[in-house]
Amino acid sequence: MIQDREIWWLLGGVVGVLLIAVIVYRVLDMRSRGAQTPFLLNLQQRIRSWWIMCAVFALAVGVGQIGTTLLFGLISFFALREFITLTPTRHADHRALFWVFFVLAPLQYLFVATDNYGMFTILIPVYAFLLVPARIALSGDATCFLERAAKIQWGLMICVYCVSHAPALLGLKLRGFEGENVKILLWFVIVAQLNDVLQYVWGKAIGKRPIAPTISPNKTWEGFVGGTVSATIVGTMLWWATPFLMWQAALMALLVTIMGFVGGLTMSAIKRDRGVKDFGASLGGHGGFLDRIDSICFAAPVFFHVTKYFFAL
Repeated sequence: MIQDREIWWLLGGVVGVLLIAVIVYRVLDMRSRGAQTPFLLNLQQRIRSWWIMCAVFALAVGVGQIGTTLLFGLISFFALREFITLTPTRHADHRALFWVFFVLAPLQYLFVATDNYGMFTILIPVYAFLLVPARIALSGDATCFLERAAKIQWGLMICVYCVSHAPALLGLKLRGFEGENVKILLWFVIVAQLNDVLQYVWGKAIGKRPIAPTISPNKTWEGFVGGTVSATIVGTMLWWATPFLMWQAALMALLVTIMGFVGGLTMSAIKRDRGVKDFGASLGGHGGFLDRIDSICFAAPVFFHVTKYFFAL
């Protein structure tokens, strides 16, 4: 990583964007004559959190596959904790949850770290899918059984299985890209997260027509189109950091942005069902861990398997 200029260009670009965000905040703060409006306070918190998140992510990537896998494993743990807290279960589910948090989730990331593709792809959708309801049934409590099992299964699938596909990119053997997988992970995360930011910016700037007003009134058609097009252009311009040709990078970036939007909208539906704005408050200005990675939850597995199918050896 230290000797790869392209990685430094990617990280430098992220730092550049954050510096621009700081400048924009300073200008807006000066215009408001120091009056901390809710918007400026939220913007300040978001920027500060982005600096911390980017620093932690860069450090984990610098350590290598083990460090990256460990970071995503911790993110999955806290995201799953937020999900289970928001969708309460019964006392009889505690032993099933023990298996979920302390056996199945660690095993999933162990298989990712050791490039065990076979077990990585079937552990949760096959074995965990059957184990969770069986363990709940053994508790002897049938009250809302289907609902309780579905909550735990869905949380495990979204927060652990789907998210684990991001670090799994490091284990792919890609044609003409051997030993450079960290760049495709960086490319994926940059496109997915930039899409979130740009859809937010475009929506705030010109958004008028909400896509699903009862689910997420802040997600507008203008924000969706503006963010998707902008993030796709950025992903296309960064084609040199991927195993893709330029037109392929454009299609893959479009895939990531669309799946990211769908993921964010789906997770918003869960929050609206529970009557909350955010999954948590761990990340200043962003909500919880799950609020920050909701787009990755849907984009990561689709991006991983499309890349593996078309570009792996």
